Amino acid sequence: MVKATEITPPTDDVRWRIVNATMRRYGYMPQALIETLHSVQEAFGYLDDAALTFVSQRLQVPLSKAYGVATFYHFFSLKPPAAHSCVVCLGTACYIKGSEHIVDALADSYHIKHGEMTEDGNFALLSAHCVGACGLAPVAVVDGEIVSGLTPDNAVNIVRGKIDQENNGHGS
Repeated sequence: MVKATEITPPTDDVRWRIVNATMRRYGYMPQALIETLHSVQEAFGYLDDAALTFVSQRLQVPLSKAYGVATFYHFFSLKPPAAHSCVVCLGTACYIKGSEHIVDALADSYHIKHGEMTEDGNFALLSAHCVGACGLAPVAVVDGEIVSGLTPDNAVNIVRGKIDQENNGHGS
């Protein structure tokens, strides 16, 4: 029988050292599953099949449990992140000021549904319960920057402008 500590990472990527350090800190115990998955998510941006298999074997938990945890918690993603993202705030202040219509306008423009990414992986349309900028409502977070003054009519142009600015290397 192979010892858990003898199981090698899926690749020789140095980021696996961070993941291994997390598991070692918790003594390779099954209770380290969530913390280890967080470590993988932070290091790689998402949890793929190889990562889930490695973590489940290393912590000696069933693969089904690793998948169960990864799919239960909203923080985890099983797909690579999009190059650009727009997180529309759906908190009370933003919602009252029409943020759901902003989501609809962006979804129509990018031909995706809320919570999806474009086929080319360039853009993801997401939402948050609150981003903490209620005084600026309605707002969205585009590539990590809060954008206010959004309406369904101007949201697409503002988001595209921000993404084009980042793509052209003129981001902050």
